[in-house]
Amino acid sequence: MHLQLVKDRWPAQHPGRIQLYSMNTPNGIKVALALEEMHLPYDAHTVDITEGEQFCEAFRIINPNSKIPALIDPEGPDDHPLSLMESCAILRYLAEKTGEFTPLDKAGKSACEQWLFFQTGHIGPMFGQFGHFFKFAQNDCQDPYPLERYRKETQRLLHVIDNHLQRHDYMLGESYSIVDMAIAPWVDCLEQFYDAGQILELQRFETTNRWLTQCTKRPAYQRAKEVCAPA
Repeated sequence: MHLQLVKDRWPAQHPGRIQLYSMNTPNGIKVALALEEMHLPYDAHTVDITEGEQFCEAFRIINPNSKIPALIDPEGPDDHPLSLMESCAILRYLAEKTGEFTPLDKAGKSACEQWLFFQTGHIGPMFGQFGHFFKFAQNDCQDPYPLERYRKETQRLLHVIDNHLQRHDYMLGESYSIVDMAIAPWVDCLEQFYDAGQILELQRFETTNRWLTQCTKRPAYQRAKEVCAPA
């Protein structure tokens, strides 16, 4: 009954396909990117967070935390429907479902998991707070402390990525993976959405920029950026 409310709010064009409820933010892009890279058929439903649609009753059924993205797979484990929130949890689920873009050995799986946690625990929150104070709160917060704190932490995290990529082609080594899908949209948005290239001195991170170019030039990435774009 509860899922029927979701279906009524966002009717599915193809009910047997994965249903994505999202917007083209970094967290939204990474799930759309995984679906595109893995060639999984899906319906995309835009949840416009600038209009507060993530707080409606229908969306809270699939994500009680009212954050995009969320996903329903009508053919989940044991052929039962499954709803998922949290973008990196969705990435792991899709990788396990398809057996693609994730290591198969135990050591590789552990490395994959640690970098996904690094993205969710550090990159997303810190980059997001930096972007908020740099792009949106300058007229509301005259105290320089928050922006300076998050600027320094964003640069520190970029150094972590840059140092790691000096020894690897991609985040997990030679192969593109769900970790690259998770991190690249956040690094990309620093310049493309927050317009923060100068204040963060992004040109200094040459290895990261090389890696980012490799990730963003993939056709699936270009498609994913337009998935769930608000009208």
